[in-house]
Amino acid sequence: MKIVVLAGGTSTERDISLVTSHYVCESLRRNGHDANVLDVFYGIDDNKAASFFTEKNDLDELEKELKAKSHEIETEIKNRKTTRQGFFGPNVLKLCKEADVVFMGLHGANGEDGKIQGTFELLDIKYTGTDSLSSAISMDKDLTKKVLVPNGIPMPKGIVLHKGEEARDIQFPCVVKPANGGSSVGVSIVNSKDEFTKALDYAFESDDTVLIEEYVKGREFSAGVLDGKPLPVIEIVPLKGWYDYENKYADGATKHVCPANIPDDITKQMQHWAVECLKVAGVTIYGRVDMLLDENNNIYCLEINTLPGMTPTSLLPHEASEAGISFDELTQKVIDLSINR
Repeated sequence: MKIVVLAGGTSTERDISLVTSHYVCESLRRNGHDANVLDVFYGIDDNKAASFFTEKNDLDELEKELKAKSHEIETEIKNRKTTRQGFFGPNVLKLCKEADVVFMGLHGANGEDGKIQGTFELLDIKYTGTDSLSSAISMDKDLTKKVLVPNGIPMPKGIVLHKGEEARDIQFPCVVKPANGGSSVGVSIVNSKDEFTKALDYAFESDDTVLIEEYVKGREFSAGVLDGKPLPVIEIVPLKGWYDYENKYADGATKHVCPANIPDDITKQMQHWAVECLKVAGVTIYGRVDMLLDENNNIYCLEINTLPGMTPTSLLPHEASEAGISFDELTQKVIDLSINR
């Protein structure tokens, strides 16, 4: 099949997306597909577009080249607002239409939030992962709570704060995080009023809406779901601090234990909640739910990831491997499920 691996974009998770797309593209090539990586925001010129599906791009060089462009993003966004050029780079939609399917290697805003999925649905472009509506619900942590909690999903208590509003009666410790975002960008654990002010400023850099949640002290877990079926639960053990951006992506900063060393009944409960979270939010194909387990064995669901990372340190491929599903089998399974939905 001819496959576009859609990468990059404009979010704070751009560079992680480039790594994910690199490894996915290598896998798809091993599976016999004509696959190439394409930056959704920068696109490619007409000459390269003409041979896109017949000449394999050098993934190492391309990743290096696209990462070098990351610091230009803000300037380019301003330029495009002036010229009304729009979000999609040159030849992106053209090549996506020509492809048999687009593998969504994107993370974060303008990639995981349903906007691109909605565009593809209107253009009848096949793509991997869940649809536009469930993507939007899952990306917005405030909206996620409003959908999941009334359906009995256990989540930390919290309030929403919009930029310009004043926070009142905040109890410490608490967690402050942007309503839209991933990879723990903009997230802080807060223990005092001074820390709270700084945490709000940090979170508002990423979004105009933030969540202030009760701090749940406990162990961190993730439970993946593939085709409606739960994968083995994984425990995330940062060697220092908590599971922030640095610990998520720095080699050796975090230990992953899979299957998690917890009683069978707790494992089954986590898997149950993971499946229920995706079901209630309407998420199909695959996804991952992050959770906390406190000292009394209470489970708290934190968020749904509709386009889980596919890097060497990513959780879902590790969970799939424990279930006997290799990385190449996983990427092929995602393709097959998405095409036949």
